[in-house]
Amino acid sequence: MSLRMSMPLRRTRRLSWPGRSGQPPVDGQDLYDERLYDDVARDAAASVIRAYSSSFGLASRLLQQPVRDRITAVYALVRLADEVVDGRMGVSHPDRAAEVLDRLELETTDALAQGYSSNLVVHAFAATARECGIGADLVTPFFASMRTDLTVREHDAESFARYVYGSAEVVGLMCLKAFLATPGHDEGYDRDAYDRLAPGAQALGAAFQKVNFLRDLAEDYRLRGRRYFPDVRPEQLTEAQKNLLLDDIDADLATAMTAVTLLPDSSRSAVAVAHAVFTDLAERLRATPATEILRQRVRVPGPVKARIAVATYLRDRS
Repeated sequence: MSLRMSMPLRRTRRLSWPGRSGQPPVDGQDLYDERLYDDVARDAAASVIRAYSSSFGLASRLLQQPVRDRITAVYALVRLADEVVDGRMGVSHPDRAAEVLDRLELETTDALAQGYSSNLVVHAFAATARECGIGADLVTPFFASMRTDLTVREHDAESFARYVYGSAEVVGLMCLKAFLATPGHDEGYDRDAYDRLAPGAQALGAAFQKVNFLRDLAEDYRLRGRRYFPDVRPEQLTEAQKNLLLDDIDADLATAMTAVTLLPDSSRSAVAVAHAVFTDLAERLRATPATEILRQRVRVPGPVKARIAVATYLRDRS
């Protein structure tokens, strides 16, 4: 289905040639208003998120604009890279997937420098990154971790920490910059607030990733041949191992909460809802026998997510 058929485009003014002289636009004017392409890119990023992530959609509705568009752009690029390494190509043809991922990284770094990409999701991300001060220091380790999924089948403590940093903690830091983006700041965001809240943002990203690893333990192992947690054999997961993993997750969630309460009004309620949903998921995993985690994918039912969202929002605003 073509893009024009699948989503409504927001039309903007077309700039005309000056007079009938046939000369190009003057004073640096573009033939087309660049806002049209930016709007289409944002719509494309939002379409990706709607298709792939119901949990993200629930929390993101509480984000105020323009923060919602910024976070959507960040997660759309993350989802695109995930699809490369976790989808059919990544599982069946990892060498080919590595080439695609390399091209995606190159497109992203070039768009960060130039402000434009023909890949709509990359363009949306680059626009957000340039506005909020997200640079190669966060983008490069993200792609490094994604590339690891194509070559590494099990992790030790060092490689696991490095993987979680690149795949999740830097995403938390990207989001934090998007939350704190402030016009007039040289770096694009409030640096003092960022330094205070960065440990909490990293902990939240790590907690979300580790919860996903535990929930998807069987799928990652059986379908993709991956073992993320060091010294844990998925087919032999014990109650003691499960609880140790959840103790670590609970510690990350506690650290993260100290930062959530200090976020700006434009993002605090949304992040608090996401934190609460993942806390509930962690509690459900703790209540599920280790042997059952290997047989079923533990979820937070939709109506429960909705109740958590309402209760958390009201508590945050009280």
